[in-house]
Amino acid sequence: MLKIFKTLDDKGLFRETNKIEKGVWINLTNPTTQEINNLVNSIGANEEFIRYSLDTEERARIDFEDDQTLILVDIPITESSKGDYSTIPLGIIVIKDDYFITVCSQNVDIIKDFYESKIKEFYTYKKTRFTLQILYRTATYYLNYLKKINKETDKTESKLQKELKNEELIKLLALEKSLVYFTTSLKSNELVMERLLRGNILKLYDDDKEYLQDAIIENKQAIEMVTISRDILTGTTNAYASIISNNLNIVMKFLAAVTIVFSIPTIVSGLFGMNVKGIFFASNEYGFIIVIGIALLLSLVAYYWLKKRDMW
Repeated sequence: MLKIFKTLDDKGLFRETNKIEKGVWINLTNPTTQEINNLVNSIGANEEFIRYSLDTEERARIDFEDDQTLILVDIPITESSKGDYSTIPLGIIVIKDDYFITVCSQNVDIIKDFYESKIKEFYTYKKTRFTLQILYRTATYYLNYLKKINKETDKTESKLQKELKNEELIKLLALEKSLVYFTTSLKSNELVMERLLRGNILKLYDDDKEYLQDAIIENKQAIEMVTISRDILTGTTNAYASIISNNLNIVMKFLAAVTIVFSIPTIVSGLFGMNVKGIFFASNEYGFIIVIGIALLLSLVAYYWLKKRDMW
């Protein structure tokens, strides 16, 4: 899908248009081959830069070729099929000082916030400020997603405290996996922003430097939060794994004790039930009761011994 937006006045009013001209913002969302070719042929957009942005395995980085600059950042998303959290690349392509292109494989909220007028002081022709606004918004979204992950972690822990189930443990592992993705992506984004701060990639004015520094601070805060959350979640997962293992050991110990106690009557009855001469109490009319008494007495002794050693 290809959409074109253009700012109409200094107040930030903009509209969607069908005409590609200088100062427009071109947004590509999972574009078709024809849309990519049309953009390459009409304004000379670098096709490789567009393909890089659509590759989910690409890492955050900055690239140059001729008069075009590619800024790749990783943004957080929710995988609709599983409800888990992950990251995908978002490409920002600046062609000279004429065109601003965003490319992503999915229709993400970060980009929707711009064309749905949720961002103040947004201008399609201010390419440096637009880039920094995307970076700041990305860091903000990471913080919001981390809050959601923490809430889901607390909710899952509450369920586990009531009853240990595999579903909740799998959910914790999925959240831990998401935090690993977030950590890697945030650190990559930090490198990109620090490189932009040097000022040799995009022309930065004083206000732009302050805005970029704010974005870096937000990103660092997100890194700290995700590190803390991951450590807590790892500790929680290990704790519950230990609890499950301990519960299994308790059950196995109890079953072993029960087996020992109940095997004693079997041994006694087996000994006195042998079809040979010389068996004690064979001719005694109370022989059966005596044998049962011996079996019960030995079982009680075994029970007391196991109980004293905390095996029952």
